Amino acid sequence: MNIRTLETFVWIARLGSFRAAAKRLYASQPSVSARISSLEDELRTELFDRTGRRAVLTAKGRQLLVYAEKILQLHSELLETVARPDAIHGTIRLGVSETIAYTWLPRLIEKISEAYPAINLELDVDISVNLADKLTSREIDIAFLIGEVNQADFVSRPFCRYALVWVASPSIPLPEEPIRLADLARIPIITYPRRSEPYANIRSLVTPTDHPSRIHSSSSLSTIIRMTVDGLGVSALPREILTRELATGALREFRVEATLPDLVFSTAYSASPGAGVVRAVAELSLATVAEGDRSGDRLPSDQLY
Repeated sequence: MNIRTLETFVWIARLGSFRAAAKRLYASQPSVSARISSLEDELRTELFDRTGRRAVLTAKGRQLLVYAEKILQLHSELLETVARPDAIHGTIRLGVSETIAYTWLPRLIEKISEAYPAINLELDVDISVNLADKLTSREIDIAFLIGEVNQADFVSRPFCRYALVWVASPSIPLPEEPIRLADLARIPIITYPRRSEPYANIRSLVTPTDHPSRIHSSSSLSTIIRMTVDGLGVSALPREILTRELATGALREFRVEATLPDLVFSTAYSASPGAGVVRAVAELSLATVAEGDRSGDRLPSDQLY
């Protein structure tokens, strides 16, 4: 019985599948099965009921899970307290909203690599609703997303916020500012995906007007920016990701009579036993953003395409 075997057992119990646990642990399914068979031989009892499609814990398996999680928690605390940072290894899966990928992600990766040089990072850039689903299904370990994950065994902490500014290509003729919502509704709007919070906010802004509005959505920020630069519509985006376009005059800001809510991001991660390193990486990310906010450094990207 060793830490790797207990970790394998816990992940099968959490995910309900030998295959899913093998994927999560970067191991082959036969090796995962062999670890559990060895554990069952050592304890001389069956830990999983394999008659169905899912791996369901037996009564003895449920008893073992309590102890296995405690052991993994103690092991994680030991590493954090005693081991040198370069002795802590493994892979942490970061789920990142594209806005964060274009602003804070370079510094976050740099800080994590400095603090934990033996940790491998696997990045998944996606929209926030998908990141929340992936986090709760344990496909990723940490998510940087709009909103919070309000589920048991997960922690959500405020991360950063961005105000949205309306921008357009100089080639688009605009009414006198501040633009009325009725006039804005006549102009094509390019924005975040349909299931996103910014899309819902923009839709609620222009829907009450008497004019049908055209809202084009995309899951790619670079596509939204490119379409706006090309004059296919106007958009509302964080100023921090438009540094180059605003500086060169490819885009210009304009005012609308109503404001949009800020994009408020949080860091969410698992609070389950054995997630000490994940928690430490999340805390490091929060500290990095707090440090950048104090210095006024928001890390805008000038290489979007």
